[in-house]
This record gives sequence, C-alpha cells and structure tokens, in this order.
Amino acid sequence: MPRLLACTLLLCDCTLTASAGDWPQWLGPHRDGSTSEIVAPWKGKLEVVWQHPIGEGNSSPVVAEGRVFFHAKVKDKTEEEVVAYDAKSGKQLWRTAYPRAEFQSLYGNGPRGTPAVVDGKVYTFGITGVLTCFEAASGKIIWQVDTLKDFNAPKLFFGMAGSPLVEGDKVLVNVGAPGASIVAFDRNTGKVVWKTRDDKASYSSPIAFGEGKMRQVIFLTARGLVSLNPADGSTWWEFPLVDRLLESSTTPVHAGDMLVGSSITYGSAGLHLETKDAKPAYKQEWTNKELTCYFSTPVAVGKDQLYMVTGKLPNPLAPRTPPAATLHCVEAKTGKILWSRPKVGEYHASLLRTGDDKLLMLEEFGDLVLLQPDAKEYKELARTKVCGKTWAHPALANGLLYLRDEKDVLCVRLEAK
Repeated sequence: MPRLLACTLLLCDCTLTASAGDWPQWLGPHRDGSTSEIVAPWKGKLEVVWQHPIGEGNSSPVVAEGRVFFHAKVKDKTEEEVVAYDAKSGKQLWRTAYPRAEFQSLYGNGPRGTPAVVDGKVYTFGITGVLTCFEAASGKIIWQVDTLKDFNAPKLFFGMAGSPLVEGDKVLVNVGAPGASIVAFDRNTGKVVWKTRDDKASYSSPIAFGEGKMRQVIFLTARGLVSLNPADGSTWWEFPLVDRLLESSTTPVHAGDMLVGSSITYGSAGLHLETKDAKPAYKQEWTNKELTCYFSTPVAVGKDQLYMVTGKLPNPLAPRTPPAATLHCVEAKTGKILWSRPKVGEYHASLLRTGDDKLLMLEEFGDLVLLQPDAKEYKELARTKVCGKTWAHPALANGLLYLRDEKDVLCVRLEAK
C-alpha cells in the first residue's frame, strides 16, 4: 500500500461496564474483537433491518443500552458529528455537531477513531485531535478538549486515528506532544490527570489488561510498544517497534501470556509477558517480517492461534501490480504462518471472534464470511454480500450486525431470510 493509504484506521482485555450484548467501544466489550454471541451459518442473503446515509469517516459503530452511535464528518463543513439511532428500529434519536480545524487527505477527511460509551457518556477522538464527551441519552456536549492545540502536538499526515480508552475514571489517548505523548483525562470533567513521555503519536489504539498493581495499558506509539501504569502514567517497559513510514496503526493483541504488535514495514513481534522485580516485564519470543499489518487488527482464538490480515508494500519493479490483503493463521507463540488465504481485500478486512470461537470476517468489498478456525486449513461456513467497500470494523450486538461503508450505515440481522 502506498504511504497515503497505509493507515486510515486505526484497531486485549479491557472490559467496560456495559449491558449484556453491548459493543460499547473499539473492538467490542473486551477490546479484543470478541463477543459472547454465537453466529450460526446462514444460507442466502441476510435481512437488512435498516439503513441510512452517513457522512465521511472510517470510525466504527458502537452499541450501548439500545442505541448505536456513529462518528462522521458533516458534509461541506469543517465539522464533525455524532449520530445516535435506536439500535433495533434505526430511528434517529439525536445528532450533535461541533467545529474542528480544517483537514484534507486524499483518502478520507472524516474521523477514524471509534467512540467509547461508558456509564451514559460517549467519548470521541476526532481526526484533528478534538476529544469530546457527550451525554449518551441527549447528545449534549459535557466537555471538550482540542488536544493538538492545547498540547502543541504535531499533526499526523492522515489525521488522528486512535480510539479513546476509558480506564477507570480516566480517558487515555495518544496525543503525541513533547511531554504529553500519552495523556489521561478525567472522564467526568476533561481535566488532565497525568501526561507522560515524548513519543510522537501513531494511528494505533491502546488496550489494557491485568489486575490490581499489575494492571498495564499498552500503546503502540511512533517509537514502539509502551507499557504504562494507568494510575500515574509511569512506564513499566517499552519495546522498539518502529515503522519506517511512521504508519503504525494496528491495535496490540493480548493472547494468553503473549502480546503481539505489528506494522506495515516492521512486520510483527511476539512478546512473552512476565513479571520482574514485582513489575510487569516482557521477553521477546519472535519476529516475523512477513506479517505486515496495515490497519486490520489481528484476533486471537484461544492461546495458540492468531488470525491476521496483512498487505504488502508496492513493488517499484511492478508498479501496476494490484494491491491485495491476505488472511493468515499464525501460531501465537512462534509467529509461524500455518496457512494463508489471499485476496480478502485490497488493503483490509475486519475480524471478529464469536462466542463459540468461530470467526466473522468482513472483507473490504463488503462480503461477510463465517469461518471455522482450523490450524490446518481455511474453512468457510457461509458467505454473503452485506455492504459496499468498507474500512470500518463492524459491531455485533443482540444478533444484529452494525456496518458502515463509504455511503451508508446499516443494520443486518444474522439470520437467513
């Protein structure tokens, strides 16, 4: 993928307080692309329950307490908006817009980060770094911070793409400013609780896992993987994973005692998570330069397998070769590729793990595929076209799949007609 395309999106065990069946944040309730819901193989087309036009953006839908929320650019204005619909009927409940700085990109001008919904509040991080807290029931803006302006942070070429992480009473984002690379805001007031490090921002989203004093938040900044103490922002450990194009965008993956990070020029690295001197630590287990993820976040199935969608940098000797994304089954502890399935998109496909450890894959051109994970071969159980071209991750809640393509948002029932 050329530099101008490599990182439009953004992509683990960080559970928000949410009702059963909700998908309240980036990558779902556990921030790892998983759900407890079971999806049965279908035949034929799936029912479209409702559908509406939407503004620009690759931000993914989130679902909480009967509402589904979308973050988008307002057409022909330097504004972004959040739109809330009734999750079942698709009735619009509210729409709230706010001004932002001018921003233009060849590959989209709308927000890329996905909202988080916690305790009746919606948190969004826009493409120009505006962090906003909305009242979920009404759309009223409770507080707002222009992070790039307030911290004098440099702009990213593709705009800010990280999805906010709500950790306890704080909202964490990768701002990328000197002395304020990572900033924790009070989630009720928007005031700064702590700020730390000098790393420039990436397009990646953070995760959190662990209990008590051993809890850690993981960011993939422009300098690499960084583990922080969420209480005060102090650094537990760091691992240099630097993308040559400064386009790191996949979300780190926590699978058992392994942590996997990836980028388009570096490939992937597997770190064994350990404890040293009563603090979180790691030991590097493997690297695989072939596992080059653009912005599709891998998904773990059990402790042994990772499913990853990768791409390749353009070949200067064959400039007309069309880009193609490939699905891989990978051994989590070694990084060994067990099998590959080519052409699941040009640059991207989204992965989601169901409650019975099957995989839903939304291919870039709108095919929804149900897979049976298998270390030996690709096993497809069902397939149908559900939407147009999309780089947004779907959300699954209460048997309904919420999608966003280049023109519309829609709700699909996971049952055959």
